[in-house]
Amino acid sequence: MSLTDENKAGRSQAGSDTLTAADSPVVDHGPVNTPPVPRVSAPPPRTQTRPETADGGGRRGVKLARISQRGDKTFKGMSAAAGFLIVALVAFVGVFLIAIAAPSLARNTANFFTSREWQVSGDTLAFGIAGLLWTTVLSSVVAMVIAVPIAIGVALCITNYIPKRLSRPLAFVVDLLAAVPSIIFGLWGITVLAPLLLPAQNWLSTNLGWFPLFAPGLSSGGTVFVASIVLAIMILPIITAISRDVFEQTPHDHVEAAWALGATRWEMIRTAVLPYGRSGVVSASMLGLGRALGETIAVMIILSTPADGEPFNPSVFAGGETFASKIANAASEFDTPSKTGAYIAAGLVLFVITFVVNAIARTIADRGVKS
Repeated sequence: MSLTDENKAGRSQAGSDTLTAADSPVVDHGPVNTPPVPRVSAPPPRTQTRPETADGGGRRGVKLARISQRGDKTFKGMSAAAGFLIVALVAFVGVFLIAIAAPSLARNTANFFTSREWQVSGDTLAFGIAGLLWTTVLSSVVAMVIAVPIAIGVALCITNYIPKRLSRPLAFVVDLLAAVPSIIFGLWGITVLAPLLLPAQNWLSTNLGWFPLFAPGLSSGGTVFVASIVLAIMILPIITAISRDVFEQTPHDHVEAAWALGATRWEMIRTAVLPYGRSGVVSASMLGLGRALGETIAVMIILSTPADGEPFNPSVFAGGETFASKIANAASEFDTPSKTGAYIAAGLVLFVITFVVNAIARTIADRGVKS
């Protein structure tokens, strides 16, 4: 086919296409007539009216009720007064003891701290606290040596070994010992406990008599040894209760960490429970010591009073008198100011010792809380 024939065929095809387009229906793309949209005008602004108050004026904002601080101020004042009252009472007791004891101490012809003589009748005063101090400290320390390990063991048993259904009744029974009157402990100690301890007392004095603390003493039961065991039973609930509360507050994470490292129960107690409760146990022990130092009736019933001029015996199997029992035994002899002042001077020493012991316990407890 020649080039002329191809051009003709192309024009023929184009003409055919034009004809087809002309024969097709025509679409009008002119503007469309749409119905008019109603014009909405903006609403007029509202005028806010202020609510009328009782006096007819307008109120601005929200009126809040007045917060009265009368209750806070009242409670603060009462708390401060209570704290000041306690401090004032302690200071008043100290001043009272010093004021009563000072005249007798000024007339004392013996050394107050090193003499064992006690002669307060008549015009000449000669009294000292060496024997009273030794018996008081010895009986309290022996009671602590007996009570503290038992109290810690009971507290650990209640908190870490026995189940809850048994620990609560056991804790209640231990706490119930604190409710027994002192005179009951004294009567039980001298009538029941002392005869039972005589064989042990004789064995210790026979085999360990070379040591001054176990030297032979009284053959009866009114010894410092019996009084110390009774004191240990009396202070046991105090130390146990405080130690139990401290052990129960051991962080659970510490216990779980010890278990996770494969520790046994004893290793968990040794590494987690005891380090956390060390300060609490020491504080509880010091409070128990203060309780033992001031015990009166039970010790007065148990201890045998040594005769005047009897040589000093430092053994726990000897008799003696503590500060509290000495004052209680001679309460009926407070007939003159000088005699009263001598016994008040002994009470002043006991007051200072107890105050120092409680202050040390408080300091140790606060240091443990901070650490």
